[in-house]
Amino acid sequence: MQQTITKGQEPNTNISLNDEVLKIFAKMPDALKIEVLHYAKYLLNKGTEKSSIVNSDIPKKKYRQAGMMAGLIVMSDDFDEPYLF
Repeated sequence: MQQTITKGQEPNTNISLNDEVLKIFAKMPDALKIEVLHYAKYLLNKGTEKSSIVNSDIPKKKYRQAGMMAGLIVMSDDFDEPYLF
């Protein structure tokens, strides 16, 4: 039985969402259960980590700015001339 449940929508059957999750979880192999557990922990911590990341001192990415080397590089007058061997 597959059923899509969106936020705020009740399932169409008498089975609660927790029971449905546990049924599906019970059918999974152990390796997949470990992955689901890690992902569930990640989702639970996701909201709390965002607030700590915003408040931390992570340096902002520096973007290159055009024209910063203007006047520092000198090119020869015959730059565009063909080179003769």
